[in-house]
Amino acid sequence: MRKLISEMAGPADRSDSGFGSALQAVFEQLRSAHTLSLTLTSPLCLAVIALDRYLSAQHPVPESYSYDLTVTDGRWRIKCQLADSLSRWVRTGSLRCGAGVLVSQLSMVHDETRLSHSYIRIDSICSVVVLPERFLSIQDVGSIPEWCQDHVTRSDGPLQLSRKYYLPLWINDDPYGSVWVPYSPPPDVVIDVSRITLLADLEAFFHSSRRPLPLLVRILHRSRIRYYGKPGQNIDFPFQVYCEVADQSGVMSMVVWNDLCPEWFNRLTVGSALYLQQYTLKHSYQNRSRPHISSLSLKTFHTVEICLNPRSPASVVTVIPPKSVQPQWDLPDVPYNFATRSEVDSMNKNQACDIIGLVTYVGRVERIRSKEKTGPEKFWGYRWVHAVDGTTDSPFILEIFSSSQPEIFNNICPMTYLVCTQMRVCKTGCSVYLTSSTETQLFITGCHKKQPYVNEPKVKAFIQWTKTLKDSVMLGRTSVGGHYCYPPAPPTFTPTTNDESITAVADLRGELESLQYREHRRLALQGHVSAVQYHTWPPQPETPHSEQQESVSVRGVNDTGAASSPSTMDEMALIQREMDSTSPDSDITVSPKRRRVQTGSRVHRQYFTRSKMQSNRQVGLSSHEQEEEEQQDEGEMEDSEVENEHASAVGKEIDQTSRVPDVQQAASHPAVLWESKVWPSVKQQVTDHFRCGRLDQESISEKFHFDDREVLLHRLNLSPARWTPELTAQTHTHTPVACTGYFTLTILGLNQTAAVDVHFVPVLSSDDPRAAGVPHTQHDNSLLSCISTGRLCVQPDGSCPAPGLLMCSASQLESEHVVCIVDLCLLGEHRVEMICSKLYRTADICHPDGTQGDATRHE
Repeated sequence: MRKLISEMAGPADRSDSGFGSALQAVFEQLRSAHTLSLTLTSPLCLAVIALDRYLSAQHPVPESYSYDLTVTDGRWRIKCQLADSLSRWVRTGSLRCGAGVLVSQLSMVHDETRLSHSYIRIDSICSVVVLPERFLSIQDVGSIPEWCQDHVTRSDGPLQLSRKYYLPLWINDDPYGSVWVPYSPPPDVVIDVSRITLLADLEAFFHSSRRPLPLLVRILHRSRIRYYGKPGQNIDFPFQVYCEVADQSGVMSMVVWNDLCPEWFNRLTVGSALYLQQYTLKHSYQNRSRPHISSLSLKTFHTVEICLNPRSPASVVTVIPPKSVQPQWDLPDVPYNFATRSEVDSMNKNQACDIIGLVTYVGRVERIRSKEKTGPEKFWGYRWVHAVDGTTDSPFILEIFSSSQPEIFNNICPMTYLVCTQMRVCKTGCSVYLTSSTETQLFITGCHKKQPYVNEPKVKAFIQWTKTLKDSVMLGRTSVGGHYCYPPAPPTFTPTTNDESITAVADLRGELESLQYREHRRLALQGHVSAVQYHTWPPQPETPHSEQQESVSVRGVNDTGAASSPSTMDEMALIQREMDSTSPDSDITVSPKRRRVQTGSRVHRQYFTRSKMQSNRQVGLSSHEQEEEEQQDEGEMEDSEVENEHASAVGKEIDQTSRVPDVQQAASHPAVLWESKVWPSVKQQVTDHFRCGRLDQESISEKFHFDDREVLLHRLNLSPARWTPELTAQTHTHTPVACTGYFTLTILGLNQTAAVDVHFVPVLSSDDPRAAGVPHTQHDNSLLSCISTGRLCVQPDGSCPAPGLLMCSASQLESEHVVCIVDLCLLGEHRVEMICSKLYRTADICHPDGTQGDATRHE
């Protein structure tokens, strides 16, 4: 593949000594062109070093965001705008920092409403590739000089000057960019407290024409940032932050508006004392969440709220250093309500509490879509965390959403002390967990010093408990990453009460195409289990690739419209070898210090028919010869696609990259492969078969090691907006937690026109983080029971049943009408995770009419 990149890049791409800069050569061509657009005869290979997102001023919902792309040829760097037609490359995680990009068309864009403002736009991309060797020597991206000549504008903000700020790359509620003033200790100040007013007196000012006197208050709670920008909106900084402030007379909400948010958000910390002047008052907005303040014997005022505005009038905010706060001011202390793990079970649903614990598990950051019906598309970022406090063997199970504290949220790791405030108790069935609220604040090791909670009795008791622990013992209980979703699905499926809506298997294509990077989505599919296959884990050493980058694939159909499928195990193994040989990334060379990068949005439809198999056998082709012939055909197809591919095709089909070396093993060992009696004949009617490849390494939890902390956090967090070469180049050994194998289930839709393969990874032991908080129900260790409960039961001798024994009971699935709960997550680079988290049997399905079970059977 490197040879292909070198040939495609051409002489203009060589920026080594003795050659001119590739970017410089392109600019010279663009300058001399008669039009503002330039189509390159040879695609230009550049490294992506930064991705910046901002709200577009022109485009309707939901395509409301534009992207600026900073690229380098190794000699110069330049910020370019990414054409809106290419934005899906970013949204799906295919175009990312630290990857190479083959650019085939650029254009010059002039802002006709301003003088001397122009920029380069990337209009067409051939593919995303592994970085050529010459980029691997880059150590400091910031040391690469920025190209700026003549009419090309240098800019720290969005190239579209209608916006003055960038948003975080994946969510909207974090401070991001140089416009957000960082925290700094407040300077010494002298204030006049002789003429101030109390919060209790503000209603009188609100109903009169008098301007209110200054306030002297303390911040008790602070919300995360709320971004309310919309296309066409004429507000420079559409941000909002709520704070709950208090004085000796009571508690009231304070709202920080617009331009003041970037200026003050990082400096308005919980516990700060403020002197406020030139604020305004307005009716309080009632339709919002509020923190629970139960430990203060102060009145809370809900009718009026304080507004800090950047103008008309411009509010004056003064943060008073802690040493200058006088006792006679009688400002209340920040209230806390710390709860131990043993106390949480007896707390009421939705009750607020604060917790402190030692982190034992950290999940990857995922995203879910906001349910807001208006405005641009929004995502919430969240992760699952386990923490223990010694009061019980069970951990806190924490669902932590982004709290506008990215420097803390992104650095939560095992063996750190974690404090979470204003958490809400969630109870569903037998499951109890805590979820963060709008006002939740996070603190980890390194942030606790001088925080108001350090003298809380339960915090001190926790610290004393940690002094009795052995680091080596606790470290052995830690893990990170993998598929994790909590709480478990209820024992009975009722569509009218479950959050999951039933999706037809035939409609799965639309769900997969609309997934965005690290988006989690849960679906319910109904049908019949038509096949089960067992795979060992980790993969065998002879596996071609060290990293699993598998994805969902769609099996093609023959000209008659019938799905082409094998009817024997030999044919199945032959097909799998054919799939392996025609994988779109089979020609990509991997640098030992680099992750393999999948190219572009190529879609490979495969047509497997009996006639094709028979003709191959009739002409005497051996399996090896057939593979070589198919590799040749695939190579010719790839050469054609690289030249003709367009980014708008990204996501139109699901890329097929299945590599399942265990299929050959399954073919020779029938004990690890089961098919229903009707599947061989029904396969001929299936027009869409959504296939998943081998289980991705990212789907399996792994042991945590201190030496790998940085690289693990890098992979657990969302893809960064800036390329950090030293992190991208690091590798580590993946040590799975309690996983020896997994199953692939083929779910056939009720209409028998579509099927989908999903993975099922059973819980084997309590070391698996998925075992926490889940009742351990004993069952007969049949395959159906294991998939229904999500776990294997340990036998009296402490062992788990062998896969062969499980597969012997697979016949129980015959004709069983099931509802399969599937968790989807786009891991990036065309890798779609499809995990079965629950399988409901006929007896466990409640119908809308109140009946239970199903009489539908295959004849």
